[in-house]
Parts: sequence; C-alpha cells; structure tokens
Amino acid sequence: MIKIFNPDQSKWAEICQRPAKDAAEIEKICYPIFKEVKNTGDIAVRKYSQKFDGLTVTDFELASDLMENAADEVPAQLKSAIQRAYDNIYAFHRAQSSEKLELETTKGVLCWQEKRPIDKVGLYIPGGTAPLFSTVLMLAIPAVIAGCREIILCTPPGKDGNVPASILYTAQLCGIKRVFRVGGIQAIAAMTFGTESIPKVFKIFGPGNQYVTGAKQLSTRYNTAIDMPAGPSELLVMADSTANPAFVASDLLSQAEHGIDSQVIMVTTDEEMIDLVEAEVTEQVKLLPRKNIAEQSIANSKLIYLADKEKAAEFINQYGPEHYILCSSDEEYFLRELRNAGSVFVGPYTPESAGDYASGTNHTLPTQGYAKQYSGVNLDSFLKSITFQRISDSGLRNIGPAIEVMAEAEGLMGHKNAVSIRLDQLNINKRK
Repeated sequence: MIKIFNPDQSKWAEICQRPAKDAAEIEKICYPIFKEVKNTGDIAVRKYSQKFDGLTVTDFELASDLMENAADEVPAQLKSAIQRAYDNIYAFHRAQSSEKLELETTKGVLCWQEKRPIDKVGLYIPGGTAPLFSTVLMLAIPAVIAGCREIILCTPPGKDGNVPASILYTAQLCGIKRVFRVGGIQAIAAMTFGTESIPKVFKIFGPGNQYVTGAKQLSTRYNTAIDMPAGPSELLVMADSTANPAFVASDLLSQAEHGIDSQVIMVTTDEEMIDLVEAEVTEQVKLLPRKNIAEQSIANSKLIYLADKEKAAEFINQYGPEHYILCSSDEEYFLRELRNAGSVFVGPYTPESAGDYASGTNHTLPTQGYAKQYSGVNLDSFLKSITFQRISDSGLRNIGPAIEVMAEAEGLMGHKNAVSIRLDQLNINKRK
C-alpha cells in the first residue's frame, strides 16, 4: 500500500484520484456499439456478446421454468440468509414511503405533491468473477415497492451460457419475472434503445465496471435516465488510535477483493496505525481465495496520516467515498462534519459487509467522488414527484394581480392574458 504522511492540501486532489481509464477513451469504445445496437438490435447484441463474452446466445430472455427451477439449486442455508436480507432491505425501503404533501399557499390556492413510479426500469446485475445476487435485492426490492409497471433484469451469463441459480432465485423472490442473459456495454445499449427481444426502459439502475459506467452515462444522451455513475468499488476507513487494526485491515480487504480497479483508503490521526494496519493486511490477504485480485487492488490503495482531526474530516469530504467506515473515539465530530459519502458505517462492529448484504441499507452507491452530488439508490430513485394545484375563483383574485405584474415585466403578455381574461370574467360575474 502507498503510505502518505501529512500531505500538503495542494496535493489532495491528486491523492483523491481513482485508478480509472480516461472517460473519453471509454466513450470511444461505447459509442460504436450503441450505434450498432440502435440500428440492428438483437444482431448487434449477439455480435458483442460473442466478442466480449465468447458466447453465442440464441434466446436472451430466460424461460419461466428456468427461474422456477433455480430454487432447487440454491442451498437451504443460503436461501435462509437471502430471506433474512430481503426482510431487512424491504423493511428499510418500505419505511421510506412518504404521504402526499398538501399546502394552501394562499387562501384559495391549494398545492400538493404526489409520487408516481417510473413505468419502465432496467436493473443491471454485474457478472464477472462473482455472481452478485445481493445486488438483485438492492435494486428489485425498491422497484417493486415503488410499483414500477415493467421491471427487467439484465446480467451476463457464465461461461456455460447460464445465469447463476442464486441470481435467478433472488430475482424470483423479489417478484422479477423477466431476466435477460446479456451484459456489458451491449446490455446497457439494448435497454436504452430496445431491441426485438429486450425492451427499452426509461431508467437504468445498477453498478458495473468502467465500461458499464461509461455506457450508462452515454445512455443519458438518448433520453434514458440512470441512477448514478456507479463504477468500481471503493472504501475509506477513518481510524484513530482506538481502532482495532485487524478490523480495519479486514474492511480494507473486503472491498479490495471486488476487483483490481477497486480502491481502499485508510485515513488516520495516529501514525502508528499505518504500520499496524499494513501488517494485518499482509497477513490477512494470504487467507483470501481472491488473493491475487485483492493484492492488485491494494497496490493502488493508500494509508494516509493526517496530524489532526480537522484536516482528516476535510480530506474525507474532498474524497467523497462510496463507503465510509468511522472508527474513532470522536465519532460525533466526524459525523457532524461529514458532507460527502455514499453510505456510512459507524463503530467497530459495523463492517461494510453488513451494508453490502443484510443490514437493510442499499449498496448501490455513487463512486469516483460522485457522492458530492449523488445519493445512493433508495425508494425515491424509482419514483417521480409530480406537483398539482387547484385555484378557486377567490384564490385567483388573491394571486392574479401578482402574476400579471410579473408576466408583463418579463414581456410574456400571453401569460398575463391567461390570468387577465379569467379575472375579467370573474368581475363580470360579480356584477351580474
């Protein structure tokens, strides 16, 4: 790991950079695929599935019997764990529902806001080196609670052309009926434009590698919304002298094993903690089945010593971590000063893994510093807020003159007339 001691603030931006490919280069790769999928649909999707995944897929959509039979292939212990996670995630996201907001802003002027589900949403579940059935829970549960009319799920198949049973079982548990075995840039393009087999959606959700993230960002140019830019995983741990080095190391490695482009960082106000944590990382990584992946990620990661808590808090906000673990005797200070983070894990017995799987919060979070602008996925991500208003005759008399003056001042006489003609009619009616 890279050790950094009391870096000057002028160097912070450089330290905060993630190991990522140039966005323009990724777009150059994505754009031709998008163009081809738009023009030739399934033909292009098959072509790029063959090119990138080495698979010839005849039918993208999985038959319902494959979904139903998946339950037989999932061990009972795993089913029980998934069910427990489902219950917690469902409860937390269901609690995010809000009632209609209604207010009479002026006598006779009633305004209200209601939420409506996004009609068509696409859920992207990464494949690669591990089947992320947990991400199915994180995306499908709020989509179903929100009441989205059409929910589709795209995920890359394995080398055998099949989707892991754990993903299919979890999708069925959540109420997802349409699953497509397609991944990568071509999956995002298919959901953006629609093909003969894969429906167009209005909003795409889900994490992925840098190419999937680039494809999602490109999709926004074609009237498709996305949840957020969510690329390779990242974690920052704030640890002072009271932190347990073994715990800190285990948390760093839990994210490092996601992929070689993941980044983990420890910020500490205790210089001795640097060596203690590094020693623990060196020992613990030997025990991981994904040791090679974790070691490559660790090579890009940093142990940073900052002399005082004020600088530490400011650095954390500048970094804007996807996951932020706080292990400090002064946690109230760090929580009060926090402005930018995707999800926060407070205290020595709150590993990031809990949020990844079963505590109830969502693990689809902004990366690459986008926590400064974006929230993680939540129930509102699948909803639109629509405002309504009803104005009575007395209400129009109350606010009409102000509207007329403002419209005339902006030179929009049609706007003014839409009010004036009504006020004139009300005056005529009053004289009768």
